[in-house]
Amino acid sequence: MRGRWGARLLDAAVVVAGAAGLGLLLWLAGLPSPALFGGLTAGLVRALAVRTPARVPERLGTAGQAVVGVSMGALVDVGTLRAVAADWLPVLLVTVATLVLSLLAGLALRLHPGITPVTGAFAMIAGGASGIVVMARELGADERVVAVLQYLRVLLIVLLMPVVATTAFGATAGAGLVPADAGGPGWPGGLAFTAACAVAGLIAGRLLRVPVAALLGPLVAAAVADLSGLSGGAGVPALVESAAFLVIGLQVGAGFTRGSLRGIGRVLPLALAIVVVLVLGCAGLGGLLAAATGATALEGYLATTPGGLYAVLATARDSGADTTFVLAVQVLRLFVMLFSAPLVARRLRRGPPG
Repeated sequence: MRGRWGARLLDAAVVVAGAAGLGLLLWLAGLPSPALFGGLTAGLVRALAVRTPARVPERLGTAGQAVVGVSMGALVDVGTLRAVAADWLPVLLVTVATLVLSLLAGLALRLHPGITPVTGAFAMIAGGASGIVVMARELGADERVVAVLQYLRVLLIVLLMPVVATTAFGATAGAGLVPADAGGPGWPGGLAFTAACAVAGLIAGRLLRVPVAALLGPLVAAAVADLSGLSGGAGVPALVESAAFLVIGLQVGAGFTRGSLRGIGRVLPLALAIVVVLVLGCAGLGGLLAAATGATALEGYLATTPGGLYAVLATARDSGADTTFVLAVQVLRLFVMLFSAPLVARRLRRGPPG
């Protein structure tokens, strides 16, 4: 038993060390979100190279999401929120258009004979991958196919996002980073602020059954504390934030196994083609959103990226984009997708009228 426990600790230590090393290399290369993408790459390599399954402990993943939520909530600015509210109509229209694109992508996936209407729709719904997988299990879709294709899209997005953000939009690593203790109470205050908002937000989010409670609960708690002045200028310490993004990256990367990828081998070419079209379509909507709201092209792209919420937030944060605007559009879409999913499943199971 002791030997098995020691082997697990060694395995975890090697993966974490590899993630940290890759993150450092990505940071030196000038790519945004180095901790997240280092963790994702290390987790993916571990998942595909070793047959024994590995996963990030649920509590650790929840803690990582909560820290990310506090970090994003602390960035909320009244002026930016007013600007988003002023542009509510184009934001809403783009969100609905993204849902329509997702449903069309699901219909296209049905070209493969093994894909049912509900499975196709759930596999391509853009936003809230973990919530969609849980709903798929309850609403009659093939949860295995849905899970793999949802995270395949997330993987593709998070791997390509730093390249696209850097080459197409001129994003640079660290452009949006401000030391968390600059002008604030420093590390002790930052840690206390992070812990208090994470715990309070997580408890409230779960009691209220908020979708993605581990992220949105702490986010709201931090935003309220920041806007009300209770935070005293505190923020998430930079190393804590980097550790949280590394955990999220490992969580996504470790979700890909040889067995799960083999299970959808035959549908993979069609799925990849549809995902690429979906991503391009959402990028086009991002351009329209930027033109309609006055946001930058990078902010429009990040706000409408179909999935990979944590990667989007990390890239926006590190590249100096308007994180509050990006987050507002992403969260609105997440709510629309999650609340629309049961209605979509019910309609698809019923079939066409007549």
